Amino acid sequence: MSITRELTSKKAEESKGGVKWIKKPLFFMIMCCLTTSLVIVLLMSSGKEEETGSCNGEARVLYRHQNVTRSEIHDLVSLFSDSDQVTSFECRKESIPGMWANYGITCSLNMRLEKEETQCGHDNSKSLIPWNLINPSGLQQSLLHPENHREGLDWDLPSYLRNTWWCLIFGLLVCHKIFVSHSKPPNEIEGKTNLQDSLAQKQQQRACRGAGKWRKNILLLGVIAGVSMSVWWFWDSNQKIILQRRETLENMCDERARVLQDQFNVSLNHVHALSILVSTFHHGKTPSAIDQKTFGEYTERTNFERPLTSGVAYALKVPHSKREQFEKDHGWTIKKMETEDQTLVQDCVPENFDPAPIQDEYAPVIFAQETVSHIVSVDMMSGQEDRENILRARASGKGVLTSPFKLLKSNHLGVVLTFAVYDTDLPADATEEQRVEATIGYLGASYDMPSLVEKLLHQLASKQTIVVDVYDTSNASGLIKMYGTEIGDTSEEYISSLDFGDPSRKHEMRCRFKDKLPIPWTAIIPSGLVLIITFLVGYIFHDAISRIAIVEEDCQKMMKLKARAEAADIAKSQFLATVSHEIRTPMNGVLGMLKMLMDTDLDAKQMDYAQTAHGSGKDLISLINEVLDQAKIESGRLELENVPFDMRLVLDNVSSLLSGKANEKGIELAVYVSSQVPEVVVGDPSRFRQIITNLVGNSIKFTREKGHIFISVHLAEEVRESVNIKDAVLRQRLAVGSSASGETVSGFPAVNAWGSWESFKTIYSTENHTCDRIIKLLVTVEDTGVGIPLDAQGRIFTPFMQADSSTSRTYGGTGIGLSISKRLVELMQGEMGFVSRPGIGSTFSFTGVFGKAETTSSFNTKFDLAIQEFKGLRALVIDTRNIRAEVTRYHLQRLGICADIVSSLRTACTCVNKLGGLAMVLIDKDAWNKKDFELLDGLLNCSKETTTRPTKILLLATSATLVERSEMKSSGLVDEVVIKPLRMSVLICSLQETLVNGKKRQPSRKRTNLGHLLREKRILVVDDNLVNRRVAEGALKKYGAIVTCVESGKAALAMLKPPHNFDACFMDLQMPEMDGFEATRRVRDLEKKKIVSGEMYSSWHVPILAMTADVIQATNEECVKCGMDGYVSKPFEEEALYAAVAKFFESDG
Repeated sequence: MSITRELTSKKAEESKGGVKWIKKPLFFMIMCCLTTSLVIVLLMSSGKEEETGSCNGEARVLYRHQNVTRSEIHDLVSLFSDSDQVTSFECRKESIPGMWANYGITCSLNMRLEKEETQCGHDNSKSLIPWNLINPSGLQQSLLHPENHREGLDWDLPSYLRNTWWCLIFGLLVCHKIFVSHSKPPNEIEGKTNLQDSLAQKQQQRACRGAGKWRKNILLLGVIAGVSMSVWWFWDSNQKIILQRRETLENMCDERARVLQDQFNVSLNHVHALSILVSTFHHGKTPSAIDQKTFGEYTERTNFERPLTSGVAYALKVPHSKREQFEKDHGWTIKKMETEDQTLVQDCVPENFDPAPIQDEYAPVIFAQETVSHIVSVDMMSGQEDRENILRARASGKGVLTSPFKLLKSNHLGVVLTFAVYDTDLPADATEEQRVEATIGYLGASYDMPSLVEKLLHQLASKQTIVVDVYDTSNASGLIKMYGTEIGDTSEEYISSLDFGDPSRKHEMRCRFKDKLPIPWTAIIPSGLVLIITFLVGYIFHDAISRIAIVEEDCQKMMKLKARAEAADIAKSQFLATVSHEIRTPMNGVLGMLKMLMDTDLDAKQMDYAQTAHGSGKDLISLINEVLDQAKIESGRLELENVPFDMRLVLDNVSSLLSGKANEKGIELAVYVSSQVPEVVVGDPSRFRQIITNLVGNSIKFTREKGHIFISVHLAEEVRESVNIKDAVLRQRLAVGSSASGETVSGFPAVNAWGSWESFKTIYSTENHTCDRIIKLLVTVEDTGVGIPLDAQGRIFTPFMQADSSTSRTYGGTGIGLSISKRLVELMQGEMGFVSRPGIGSTFSFTGVFGKAETTSSFNTKFDLAIQEFKGLRALVIDTRNIRAEVTRYHLQRLGICADIVSSLRTACTCVNKLGGLAMVLIDKDAWNKKDFELLDGLLNCSKETTTRPTKILLLATSATLVERSEMKSSGLVDEVVIKPLRMSVLICSLQETLVNGKKRQPSRKRTNLGHLLREKRILVVDDNLVNRRVAEGALKKYGAIVTCVESGKAALAMLKPPHNFDACFMDLQMPEMDGFEATRRVRDLEKKKIVSGEMYSSWHVPILAMTADVIQATNEECVKCGMDGYVSKPFEEEALYAAVAKFFESDG
């Protein structure tokens, strides 16, 4: 059995190995196909056109593709070889549109064709007679239009690439078929002994095949779609490139044609003007004002107005009857234009010309520009082209052009523009006979067309990318090429018409690119990338499909593990709640009994023991709370409250709580809140107090004798807009080096807080700037402690980690406080950071998002009357430290007192008389100087005569014993000694006692004590723990309440069944059988439905206060939801108990 299984496993592994092996050839074949297509494209682009003059090189092509033999080609060549009119015979391959991979052979025969005698001139022109050999049965002769003449081979790139793409698709399908056939799971191995294993394996294979089949089909469709998209992309991009190239050619050709036409028209106008000048100053003046010298100089100087002309000449109309007299007057014989031997034209010596034959009329040139002075005495009527031109010019009265002919001397093709000169002003509707009769001469201008076009093209662009040909198309059967070359890409040509002002002559400009269409890389690269990406993505997805089944199986396992983890998390939370309750319940008994013990008559030693045990128990409770907070944060079950509170009062409470420890060490504790921070904000006051208490507690712990701890609160906007800072404290703290140089609260150097602020993203974030109800606060706690070692700064926020192992032994603590504080700050959508230097101190900063309260209904109602009493008073603060003086002024401004600051007693002496009306002077102990104080005291005594209320002097000290305070007051130097940290309650009491001559004034609203509230009140205590019942009973009886205790929810339900005589109920939440929530619900139901003596007690409502040690589940929301009226945490504290019962019993008092 084991051998069979081993062979089976080996077979399966080999099958899997084969499937993996077949993937590599698939990828290799795909890359080979792609590489082959690219190589074909490169070879096609680098291949040059094959051209041959005798067709010997094309004989094999003709024989292979068209069944034309070599002898037939030679016979075709020999047919024209004896003719002197044949100049060349060329053959080439051409692709035939619409034919699949077939090419025809086009042979071009260049011949000289004699023009008809009726046409002007004896110029010979070339004409091409192409022979297209595309018919397998023979040769087909066709005479093509000149614009279709092409030289060279035009390869069809789109057809090549289209064929390549089809080959790629076919190869891809073949590769996919091979892969699928090889990747099929192996057949079931015969001979298995275990039938159940075989059936299970078949079912699993069917499931895998069914799950993978549709994925493979989708993959195949995706690959086909990607290939199709690649082909379409190439075709579309290539068409756009061709269209753009065609548009470019059209624009460039039209531009050149327009420039040539415009320049010619300008030159035509100047020639016309010159004819009018000749008519006016030669024939209109007697004697003539123009001779050959004058005409030559004038035309040379004004040649810039006719940049396109090669020369200008004037011919006089001479009848045959006046020829002899004319020749005698001018001293030369009228010569004939043409010579019998055309080869001598390039010499162009007029003396060698024959005399003009006898005819009715002559037109000898009498004036000529220096460039064409050789034609003086030549008869223009003796040349066929010029004669026709002259006759049309004098008949039409407009400028006319000759057909192209070779100019004398230059031997270039050119045209002559002729204007008739009249001796009288003819009307616009003059007849042809009138024009002929009035003609007295002819002004002609010659244009050297090759030079003319070449000059214009060079002026238009320095680098010509197109080739330009200019044709005379007046005779459609015989086009005359006036300018052009044989180079350029003949596959694409554009024609622009030219209008030179002569309606009888037609001209065209034909343009083509110099270079052939380059390889369309902009179309090939994107489409090729799409193709490659398609193949790669297909390969990746194919590999992923094989893993999907494994992933799905793993997903099922993970879902089971997730369910188990969630169940474990719930069990953990329940365990945490139970452990919390079970730990705090005995601790509540211990603390409660110790508190009751301390209320008995104990001697000093016994009281010390009890107080020590009570303090240790509270420390243990605090540690338990921190551990539970950390657990709640890690489990994500800690939620913040969102209630309005006065942040300044919270900071006062923290400073009051920790002032004792700070004063014991001589540490100055200061609190400052910017005036831009609203009085009431919305957030979680208890968690905010917890963070501040933790940071300040650490600062006190790690700060030795002397120094300071400074708590400041600002808006994040104040730091962000650091250009124009209005807050004096912030401005001094942002000053470079201010903290390091001793400009601090105590004068000891401290670390600049800017180091931690600049790393806060929330300060510079504008995420909540658009919301008017949201503010960002920046809180900083600065101390002058021992600092944090550099190697320990990276783990300072790690739970249960401290700077080093000796820290807990030296300073105490668990190292969990900073971790909890940082997590709480993150829940407030803020950040926490610090800057620390060993031996200098540390500065912790954090940001938090709070809301603006809709109403600023004061939380200081008990201080309202005192604030009204102090409002408007003036005070003078004397302090050597600017920041500390600003802190003092901040606390005075909270009471409505306007304060001025001076830095010394001597400076104060100069300011007392100027200020006037001072109600008080507050002197810091560091600025105290007895000698200067006597001078200030004298000034203040002098001012008593002018004021009804004497100025009171208060000394501000960090620490002072009762004896020191009594001595200072009894000496008469000061009226009161105020111990820091400053806070509203202490400052109000000190000022009230001072300003009313030592009689301390109480607020008008006297707070009722807890004993008065609870006296004779009947209270029901419900708790399943005997110790807890005894502790609660003792605490309530201490304040005069009448207490009844029961041990279960059912018993409480029976006791609270209306009617009853209980004024309140303190109910534990976690009890067996019926917990406090259920008991409260049933009590509320009884109060709504119970009928006694026919009366409905719908208004019956006994206050029920939750009493529990469970800090996780006992929340205000849950208590209120079940009908409870409040919440009291065990063990009882007097302040918390008073706050809970005051709203129910205060009105009764």
